[in-house]
Amino acid sequence: MRIFNTYGPRMHPNDGRVVSNFIVQALTGQPITLYGDGNQTRSFCYVDDLVAGMMALMDTGPDVAGPINIGNPVEFTMRELAELVREQIGTGVELVHRPLPQDDPRQRQPDIARARDALSWEPRVPLKEGLAKTIAYFDTLLKDLGEIPDAA
Repeated sequence: MRIFNTYGPRMHPNDGRVVSNFIVQALTGQPITLYGDGNQTRSFCYVDDLVAGMMALMDTGPDVAGPINIGNPVEFTMRELAELVREQIGTGVELVHRPLPQDDPRQRQPDIARARDALSWEPRVPLKEGLAKTIAYFDTLLKDLGEIPDAA
């Protein structure tokens, strides 16, 4: 199995992944950091979909050989992701641009044709829905850690 960008509740707030970075920055009132022009794309697979793909692969016989890509083929620009996070959190934090690292790919999108064919699997959770669950998790976590005030 080849796993592509996965996100969801229980991520570490400082794991360096773009979804957790954007959510933590927005929840704590910091500007969201975009690298380059923010037009590079990524595909994001919600953790429940990843687990379903793993289970489907484990349920196959020896005739199914890898690698099989498990990820979401729907692409979003980093700017679109940042805007979705801002929209769902309801914050007006600014977007700041930093230089794009030289080794940063312009596009990452898994080809999941083998997963569809061999496993009858494809992701089901849209980014907006998965982000809402992930934001709720980080909101609670950061409040419990005292990193954002509890609006009582």
